[in-house]
This record gives sequence, C-alpha cells and structure tokens, in this order.
Amino acid sequence: MARKTKPKHKCGFISILGRPNAGKSTLLNALLGEKIAIVASKPQTTRTVIQGVLTEPNSQMIFLDTPGIHKSTNLFNRRMMQQVRESVDDRDLLLYLVDATSRPDRDEELQAIDLVKSSTTPAFLVLNKIDKLASKELLLERIQQYQAIHEGFKEFVPISAIKADGLDGLKRAIYKYLPEGPAIFDADYLTDQPERFLVGELVREKILRATHQEVPHSVAVLIDKWEQPSDKLTRIAATIYVERSGQKAIIIGKGGELLKKVGTNARRDIEKFLDTKVFLELFVKVREDWREDPQFLNEIDWRAMLGK
Repeated sequence: MARKTKPKHKCGFISILGRPNAGKSTLLNALLGEKIAIVASKPQTTRTVIQGVLTEPNSQMIFLDTPGIHKSTNLFNRRMMQQVRESVDDRDLLLYLVDATSRPDRDEELQAIDLVKSSTTPAFLVLNKIDKLASKELLLERIQQYQAIHEGFKEFVPISAIKADGLDGLKRAIYKYLPEGPAIFDADYLTDQPERFLVGELVREKILRATHQEVPHSVAVLIDKWEQPSDKLTRIAATIYVERSGQKAIIIGKGGELLKKVGTNARRDIEKFLDTKVFLELFVKVREDWREDPQFLNEIDWRAMLGK
C-alpha cells in the first residue's frame, strides 16, 4: 500500500490590494479569525500597511492589508499610496479585491488595476460581496469583464468576507502559489502592530462610525498615556486630532454626548482586546491642516512604529 506523501510546508507574503471599501480589512480579519484591522463604511479607513499572520500545519501566510488605492490629494494621501506601491513588488502573491456588485469599467478601478498590471508578482482577482449578487450568471459576467481588462490574473476567486464564505478555497489557491520554506514567525504570532497602535485605531473606528461628511478623513488618534497599575486595569489617555474647530465641535457633540458615545464603544472593544478593565480618557484638539504637515505625519509614523 502506497504511503501518503506529507504536504510540503510553504511560507510567503501576500499583499491585499483594492479600491476603498472593497472589504480588504474585513477579509484580513476573517482569514485570521481575529480583529486586527478596523472596519468602517467610510473610504480610506485603513491608513497604513497592517501585517497579519495565519499559521496552519502546512503553511504560514503573511498577509499585508493596504490602504485603498485612491487619488492622492494631499501629503498624507501620497504617503498612503507610496505604502501601497511598496506592497506590490517583492511579494509572493497579490490579492486584488473587488466589490463584485460594482461594474469594473469605472476609471478609478481601471487605474487601480494598472498598478497590478505593472507588477511581475502573480495576482489573483478576488471577487468579494458575492452574497449581494442577484445570480450566479452575474458573477460569471463579472469574472469575464475583469478577465477582459487583465488576462494576467492567475485565479478568479469569489468570496464573501463578511460571511467567511469561500475562504477555504481562497487559502487552497494561495497555497499553490507560495514558495516552499519554513515558517518565519512563531506559531502564536499574529501581527506586527503594537497594542497602542491597535487601541488608537479602535478609537478612530468608533469616530468613523459616528460621524459623517469630511470629519472621518480629518481625524488622527494618538495615545498619550498608557499605564497598567495591575494585571486587571489599564489606564489610557488619547488625543483625537482634527483640522477645524467645527470638526472638533462635531466630535464632542451637544453636551459632550457624541464623544461620550465614542469613548464607551471604544472602551468595550479595548477591554475585549486587552482582556483587562480599561479607564479611557479622550481629548479633542485642533491641529490645522495636519494632513499636509510633515512634522506631524512623521510623529504619527514614529509612534505607530514604536507603539508609543
């Protein structure tokens, strides 16, 4: 009787690309089974590359969630797009994620696909939100439309990230394209993002969900104080930066109600994330045109990198 051959161990880096609101962060969280990237219906929710590591018996998949591909209108946006471009090359695989309910012939989508075309890295087209499609015929039509735009896609994989549908098939397809090799990270390693950065992102997520119009794009959250007097308590103080006094008034709300709501909702998620009781203080400050301020943007990058 022939002995079964043990599957080869594979390990590689996979960048998740796509237009804003395609569902990239939702996909990353679904693949890992953990929430490490915030999710909101607003464009440009993800502002930096977030690494998430999925370790399984025969593979280690290192995913990189990237900001949505968009037109750069200020220094902050240009820095985000630079991160996206750096995530295209020197990777083992690209997942170009699209909203399957939208037509692919929009100028923004075509320009974004051009970024994939310019790379020599193998790429999949991942069609997300298939649970919202009216029929399988429409899904096949979408695949044909994207195939006509770029014949270089190696695989066409339909999924619903929010329902975790099709993820096993996606992982099997990814495995085929990864190089053989040992795991790079320990089995319990999940992400490269420091706890303080993730906590700041949870606060920003609640602001995104509670505000409208121009406010979400103008918000930055920095952690000012982090104290753990015991294993059961974490004291956190954070400053919410906006660009205009009117935006500050919106976030605070009448009688401070909106800021209180943001703080309450954020604290609940932070307590689950840290597994401690959390005392959270939030402050709102105006820093005019911070998205065009190199000094402030460098401070954001420095704190994110060091977890301060």
